[in-house]
Amino acid sequence: MSMFDGERLSIETFQIDKKRMQQGWYSDVYFRNVSRILKKLSEEGYRFKKEDIGNLEVEMQIFPRREPFCILGGVDEALALLKAATGYENNRGEFVETYDELEVLACQDGQRGYYTGDPCRVDPIIKVRGRYRDFAHLETAIIGSLTEASRIATNVYRVMEAARGKDVLFFPARFAHYKLQALHGYAYSLGVNAYNQDYEENTNRYVSTDEQGAWWGGKGGGTISHSYIASFLGDTTEAMLQFSRLMPTDVNRIALVDFDNDCVTTSLEVLKAMFDRYIKFKKAGQKEQAQKYKLFGVRPDNSSSLRDKSIEPLGEKKLDNGVNARLVFKLRKEMDKAYQKWDLKQNEIKEAEKFCRDVKIIATGGFKPKKINEFEKSQVPVDIYGVGSWLLSNSSVEGTKNDFTADVVRVKKDGEWIEMAKAGRKACDNECLKKVTQY
Repeated sequence: MSMFDGERLSIETFQIDKKRMQQGWYSDVYFRNVSRILKKLSEEGYRFKKEDIGNLEVEMQIFPRREPFCILGGVDEALALLKAATGYENNRGEFVETYDELEVLACQDGQRGYYTGDPCRVDPIIKVRGRYRDFAHLETAIIGSLTEASRIATNVYRVMEAARGKDVLFFPARFAHYKLQALHGYAYSLGVNAYNQDYEENTNRYVSTDEQGAWWGGKGGGTISHSYIASFLGDTTEAMLQFSRLMPTDVNRIALVDFDNDCVTTSLEVLKAMFDRYIKFKKAGQKEQAQKYKLFGVRPDNSSSLRDKSIEPLGEKKLDNGVNARLVFKLRKEMDKAYQKWDLKQNEIKEAEKFCRDVKIIATGGFKPKKINEFEKSQVPVDIYGVGSWLLSNSSVEGTKNDFTADVVRVKKDGEWIEMAKAGRKACDNECLKKVTQY
């Protein structure tokens, strides 16, 4: 993550389909046609107003359009695409790479890209100067990479703000094609790092698949699944005991507790069974075995169409379905005092109390900034939020719409750069732009 470690991701990271990228396979066809037409004009020696149009050099600026800002992602990939596929196919069908003839300025992944809504006053996050026909076919892929990564990084940032810096589990893998997981996980990491830097926090990063951490060294984690519990005939406690016995200690023990739609009862049963084994092994001097039964957290994930059995309705209009504040408050209260009902020896009481109070509540199911913000304002005792589909949101209504625009704003004529932007646009500067030298 370049803003945070001073290094850009390597070209190899992105596994670019170099040949087809060079051929314009991933381009809107009109961009590919532009490259081919300009090349043909160059070969013909065509001139317009005395200018060699086929070899015209341009200045292109790329800027974001999300107010007031987005967390930039996809910059390194955009630069990698330029490096891998700038050039042209000669008459022998060979691709001639011309990236070294470009002048490229760019911001870094993780920085802010601002937009006020005025397309004449923008902060370019990439500028490219060079022969247009050599990189025109890359605009679609570059804009797409920037848009996808920046949107998700910014959505993550917004969730982090709502959660006041509490850990957020990144759970959207099932809502997108699996080939996007590495990009999405990287964008999540950028959003968390940007939040930590802005708010001087040290929030952890949790992804659910190894692929989501592939670009930054993260590893997938999570809880057990409902299907896993079903494999134990619906017995959550036994499912957790076997999970704990067989999984290495570096895997957090998180119990999914809504299988029977009775989160409090299930949590208390799991808590007691885990402590019984924990204290048994600890008293026997088997510390590593004891650690296997240290319950990290419980995860209520109730359906929005159901009211948990432990929650009485407040009235017809307030059924408190799904994971709600009253459920979490009750869950915390009951777990904190659970040890008081256990048959404990005097020297076990303090340890049992700590065991219970250390268990975190991981809330999942329909969480997005508005709901998280309401929970935090009400001081609902959630320790970690799990957020899924909203992090991929691209909606004007939700304020998550995020895109980028690329404009040619100057052309080189008689050795000098002159203004050449379409109406309503103009060449702009950004002090965060730095000359790209790594690639």
